Amino acid sequence: MRRNSDKPRVKVSTLAKKMELTNLTISLDLDEHFITVPDINRPSLQLTGFWEYFDTSRVQIVGLVEYVYMQQMDPEFRSRIYHEFLEQKVPAIIFCRNKMPDDEFVRIAAECGVPVLVSEKSTSMLTAEVIRWLHVQLAPMITIHGVLVDVYGEGVLITGESGIGKSEAAIELIKRGHRLVSDDVVEIRKVSDDALVGSAPEITRHFIELRGIGIIDVKTLFGVECVKNTQTIDLVLHLEDWSSEKEYDRMGMEDQYIEYLGNKVVCHHLPVRPGRNLAVIVESAAVNHRQKKMGYNAAHELYKRVQNNLRNRGDDSDDIFY
Repeated sequence: MRRNSDKPRVKVSTLAKKMELTNLTISLDLDEHFITVPDINRPSLQLTGFWEYFDTSRVQIVGLVEYVYMQQMDPEFRSRIYHEFLEQKVPAIIFCRNKMPDDEFVRIAAECGVPVLVSEKSTSMLTAEVIRWLHVQLAPMITIHGVLVDVYGEGVLITGESGIGKSEAAIELIKRGHRLVSDDVVEIRKVSDDALVGSAPEITRHFIELRGIGIIDVKTLFGVECVKNTQTIDLVLHLEDWSSEKEYDRMGMEDQYIEYLGNKVVCHHLPVRPGRNLAVIVESAAVNHRQKKMGYNAAHELYKRVQNNLRNRGDDSDDIFY
């Protein structure tokens, strides 16, 4: 497992492309401007000259209220506020509803090196999309060795030593109609206290390495319906060589967990030996996990049946489980 030691950041050009924004400060190279925090700010108070607690690291979004106020400002006061505002070196300023700032604002922004962008979307819609997208892009991230697949809508992360059969299991799952997210290297981002999202590094996206064959392009070979760019991680299956000296969980009464970035994910350790159909096992594990989330636990149901049977026989022993 490797942690991303560099502070995550997003190019303003990437945000502009994702949100379909128009750049008004064409003299500025958006590739050289970066966003480092996922929150936004609407500069209503700042346009009145109040600068206390102003977070200059946030993207500024100008909605209809701020825009109308700017049009009604006294010209001399407006010019001073423009300079004070744009000299704060914010990452970018976005005007919503296709409202165009005046030429003076754009000129001062270009002089101060602040990108000015325009969106046709409403303020509330753009704000929600920008916050959601930035929270994913700027989330804490680690990279691990494994395979991530979407099985019946459940994100299954398959881990284990090199050569254990992770990629082979992924190929079989793809042929059975499931989707590949990443092979070999999985980037895991913590988007909330409850959710981890996995993806592939751009350079290896949609590729799988099969020992003895080489690199194959899943998207080209099997079709676009067999790949996916991101997926929440719901279940971890750790493959390991089968050992007769080790005891494995045969009932599944209590879930075991593994922790990534402070979030716990259900984890099963699967012994691997010749003849085991890993793809079928992964499918079964995914469906069983989904069933548990819906409130049904087969192991608990079996335990209840055995207990009821023992009570009917007048025997309260549960040695059958030991």
